[in-house]
Amino acid sequence: MGGRGGHSIEVGARPSDDSVQPAVGDSPWQRLDRRVAYENPWLTVWHDEVIRPDGAPGIYGVVHFANRAIGVLAIDERDRVLLVGQHRYPLDAYSWEIPEGGGGPDERALDAAKRELAEETGYRAATWRELGRAALSNSVTDELAVFFVATDLQGGAASPEGTEELQTRWVAFDEALAMTLDGRISDALTMLAVQREALDRRT
Repeated sequence: MGGRGGHSIEVGARPSDDSVQPAVGDSPWQRLDRRVAYENPWLTVWHDEVIRPDGAPGIYGVVHFANRAIGVLAIDERDRVLLVGQHRYPLDAYSWEIPEGGGGPDERALDAAKRELAEETGYRAATWRELGRAALSNSVTDELAVFFVATDLQGGAASPEGTEELQTRWVAFDEALAMTLDGRISDALTMLAVQREALDRRT
């Protein structure tokens, strides 16, 4: 993970470790059986028969994502954050977020971040810095995230997917931070990226 004192990633450079898997220790859970309860091209729901840590039999449902989550905190020369607005189907609510998307298992996180920023906003960045990595909801899903800061931006034409009806807006960094604190931004990956950048700026 890189803060302001961490590593910067130049365009075309390959990070030394592009894995986002957390460290694995001895598990107190014993899996007896696993079956697929549901799947589509993006996710699989596993139904596991388990022995719980207390020794009792139980079940566990796990949502497995084919891709890892990618987020891009794009900041311009005026210290403004580029936000993307869209209606989120599961919540039936509108959400302002940093550009986000999925990175395939064989795709470098940085390459996925560049692609998502360009597709959703049309912007490209000359300078990239990894902000952090996170497990987004580790009691029910194995979804892991990598998020970046992108600067030295140049605009272009966006090419969102057919599932995306997007708006973009520029917000001063301090205002974006306030939005993550007062509930105007509730997206977890956006909150992580903005608040991590704010913490980095204090060190």
